[in-house]
Order: sequence, then structure tokens, then C-alpha cells
Amino acid sequence: MIIPNKKNKIALIGYRLGIGGAERVMANLSVFFEKQGIDVHNIIVVDEVSYDFSGKLINLEKLKNKSNGFFNKLNRFLFLKNYLRENNFDFIIDFRFRNKPLQELLISKFLYNSKTIFTVHSYLTDHYMSNWTFLTRFTYSDSYKIVAVTNKTKELIEQKHQLSNVQTIYNPINTEEIHSKYNEPIDIDFEYIIGVGQMDTDVKQFDKLIIAYSNSNLPKQNIHLVLLGEGSKMMDYLQLAKQMKISDKIHFLGFQKNPYSFLKNAKFFVLSSLNEGMPNVILEALVCGIPVVSFDCLSGPSEIILHKWNGLLVEDQNLDKLSEAMNLLNDDEELYTICKQNSLTSIQHFSIDIIGQKWLDLMELNN
Repeated sequence: MIIPNKKNKIALIGYRLGIGGAERVMANLSVFFEKQGIDVHNIIVVDEVSYDFSGKLINLEKLKNKSNGFFNKLNRFLFLKNYLRENNFDFIIDFRFRNKPLQELLISKFLYNSKTIFTVHSYLTDHYMSNWTFLTRFTYSDSYKIVAVTNKTKELIEQKHQLSNVQTIYNPINTEEIHSKYNEPIDIDFEYIIGVGQMDTDVKQFDKLIIAYSNSNLPKQNIHLVLLGEGSKMMDYLQLAKQMKISDKIHFLGFQKNPYSFLKNAKFFVLSSLNEGMPNVILEALVCGIPVVSFDCLSGPSEIILHKWNGLLVEDQNLDKLSEAMNLLNDDEELYTICKQNSLTSIQHFSIDIIGQKWLDLMELNN
């Protein structure tokens, strides 16, 4: 009698399956892993699902009551502990923000019962591990791996916490999915550049983008600025556009479930962030065939953008240089053509098939 090979099982744990970059990575990897014959279980804390994913979905928020008191939290903890024990996963991959050190210590030591990989998706590593090196080393030094999404982030973790189990794996990009969606029609009849991101914090710095755009030649040439995203700061940005007397050229279109058509039809994409991890939106813009202008912030842009090949890297936080880069890419037709032609081919090594294989190699799941 021939006993079939045991099917590998992976638990992907994140806050949600929508909105964020880490969540996009989790969703993309769920699709890739299932295509490899892996039994995928997506465990989320918040009831938010807008990304395409594969595998089973376990939504812990469905167990939350109105009070969300101690015993309700304990109930969810015990439910997850039992679920992980009963399924006996080969690997757990954690995509969550982990900014409560003592809670994360309990989770890593008493909840997770399989080989665990903790991902770090921001150069602000304190969103994922404590600034107390002793506590971080105690929490994560015996984990299977810590995966940083850029080399700069890996170097920072190693330098700051002296951890030896850190590896870089870039965020994957699902080119096929994007190309299946980016031809959907949009109701825009003017030429524009574009920015994309959440507007709840200062990280994306759309105020700086608005100022740099206002100081560039683009408004005078009737090239508009489209901003996709939503959040509590949107009204501040609207007011700033009015103060700069360019509100007729700036369009706030809110969150778009399919941003790819807006990217594909833009002249180029601009990233004005204070910091990043591995900005998926740069990859998405390049897949959509448009160049990128970006601050050379930590971390990510310099590991994607080849200066004057698929876009322009700008001195970090220099608004004058950002305006100059917009003017250059808009006015220099030869440079623009070069960057546009190279946009897609320049990021083939970020494809889901190549990055997914790196994950399989990491877990030694190559059959």
C-alpha cells in the first residue's frame, strides 16, 4: 500500500485581508501557496476582506462581543490556541503589527505551537518588535525566521537587536491579477499624475506632495494630481489645496478597490512618504506601465527604482528636488520614454512566482 505524501499546512495570520500592504502580501501568498498544493488557513483579527485570497478563512472578530472584555479576549485566545493545536500546522507566518511587547511574548511562547516566521513590513521596526533588545531577543531569537521585506530593514534589525535569524524576502507582485483589472474604464478626461495611500497618519505626507506639485510646472501645463485613499487627514489636504489655489487641479477620489486602472492611465506615480517598508504601490505602478518619482526614504524605493531607468529617486524629504523631478520627468520626453518602457521589465524579479519560490525554499517545502 502506497501512503500519499502528507499535505503541507500553513497558517497565515494577519489583522485583515484588505487595505494594507502587509495584508496584500498575505493575500497574494495565500493564492500562490494553494496553487502549490498547500493547505492554507487565513486567520484574521479584524472583519475586513477586500483582497482576493485562497484557502480557508478564520475570522476571529466574529467571536467578539460588544463589551470585548477580559473573558471575551480570553475566549478568542483559547479558540485560536485550540485551532492551532488541532491543525498542527507545519508553519505559522505572522503578518501583524506587533507593538504590544508583553502580549507578543505570550503569543510567541504560549500560543504559537509550530515553526513560526515573523514578518517585518516597515523600517519603523518598533511596530513589529520592542525597542528593548533583551525582550526582543527573548521573544524572537528562537523563532524559525524573521523575514524583513528590504535589505535595509534586515540590516537595522541585525544591528539593533543582534538577531541572527533574519532574512530578506521582498514583497511579491501579482502581475497577472493587475493586468486582468487595469483596463477597466475610469471617468477621467484630463492628463494627471497620481499618489496613492492611507490618509490617517502623516506617513504618506500628501501635504508635501501637494506643495511640491503646486511648486512644479505641472499645474500650469494643465496636468492634474489625482490622490487615491481616505482617512482623517483628507479635509486638511483639501484645505491645503485651497490655500495653494490649486484645488481645481487636485482630485481626491477616495479608496478604490481597483486602483490599477487609475495607475495605468496616469502619466507617472509619485511617492512622498516619510518612511516605508517595501512600498507595494511602487511595484503596482511599474506593473501598470508608468514610471515612478519617489523620495529616497528608508526603506524600499532604492531597492526598486533604478534612477533614470524606471523612475527618479529624489533626495529624501527635499521638496524642491521633488518638484524638479516632476518637471524633469514631465518635460524630458526621451527620459520619460526610457523610464516608461522599462517599468514592467525592471521588476520581474518581484513576481509572485519568484518570490513565492523563495518562501518555499525558506520553509524547505519544495517537493
